[in-house]
Amino acid sequence: MRPAAGWELQNMLMPYVEQASPVVVTGSGSKKAIGREVESVAEVTTSSMRGIWLYEPAELVMSAQTGTSIAQIEAELATNNQMLAFEPIDLGPATGGPPGLTSIGATFSTNMSGSRRIKAGAARDHLLGLEAVNGRAELFKAGGRVMKNVTGYDLCRALCGSWGTLAVLTEVTFKVMPFPDDALTLVYPGLPDDIAVEVLCAAMRLPYEVSGTVHLQPSLVSRLEHQELSQFDQSLTLLRIENFPQSVAYRKEAIKTELKVYGDPLELDMVSTLSLWSELRRLSVLPFHPETCLWRISTLPAKAPKIVAAISRHMPTGAMYDWSGGLIWIEVQASADAGASDIRRAVAVHGGYATLIRAEPEVRQSVEVFHPQAPATEKLMRGLKSVFDPKRILNPGRMYATI
Repeated sequence: MRPAAGWELQNMLMPYVEQASPVVVTGSGSKKAIGREVESVAEVTTSSMRGIWLYEPAELVMSAQTGTSIAQIEAELATNNQMLAFEPIDLGPATGGPPGLTSIGATFSTNMSGSRRIKAGAARDHLLGLEAVNGRAELFKAGGRVMKNVTGYDLCRALCGSWGTLAVLTEVTFKVMPFPDDALTLVYPGLPDDIAVEVLCAAMRLPYEVSGTVHLQPSLVSRLEHQELSQFDQSLTLLRIENFPQSVAYRKEAIKTELKVYGDPLELDMVSTLSLWSELRRLSVLPFHPETCLWRISTLPAKAPKIVAAISRHMPTGAMYDWSGGLIWIEVQASADAGASDIRRAVAVHGGYATLIRAEPEVRQSVEVFHPQAPATEKLMRGLKSVFDPKRILNPGRMYATI
């Protein structure tokens, strides 16, 4: 089913609601291989719901149908020197699909945010309003075009990160931000993981508005498309600074002075910085390979190196630390359970949440793809499902087998 509008989707879903028949919900398909496979009788895609129907640069607000690609939205924003502040990532290359297919609806449905999240907030923090169809085949709206329009329950936040299990987003309204006039990256080579995270956290505590903090292990550095950096046979620790040129120059020197105990960093200019961080958004250092699995782990930055070290004791790994270590993308050798037992154990000891991003379908069916929930959280999730989708029509079992 390829509806082109919310009312059309509503009409298409009604027969399935009446028959209590499950339906797979997808956008462009770039994240279709994430989560458990859904046993369904039909598939609905929002890929035909395309178009930007509202853009007010002076008000920093845009509205678009959910099948609109991120590439199209960013191209339109670029005409007014603006951007999506939460820097959405593109999982296509990491999950076996082509780059550039990610849609704005899928971005909010999965709440996937990039490196600038540490400064600008997550995707859900920029969603102002939406239109959607729930599992009752009811078309509804929530929020508005400004934050003060949001009253009562914040359904926008509830639906962000639900992976299409509560409702199918048809239109979204979101905040945009001006693009920085200048950008620079400081590169510290050769730091071990624990010291690198210490550097990243120290940089974030400084009053200089660092907008990106990433650490790459040596095995991932060689995969960089950036020719100057890919030649290094050691780890790289990256700090990004953005603002107008005079501010960037001042902050660069101030940060180098504050962190001088960690060595003298390399500097990348704006062109190299844009190229490098665009590459990191595509996760091109973690490309799809049938002999590896990919996990996404959210934790406290100070715990991140311990988690990676604990996992590495059991299997070969390659890790990228984002959000000053608060987010770990870790590649492990393919196995019957994708390393779930060792990874869950490490996360249980040190704290955090682990999600399996890439694995064969039979593996995803046999292990918990999303992190097991505490009883109170699971009760809340079941309550939301019973309200939005009581007959379990939309993506049943994709996140959790019984929800």
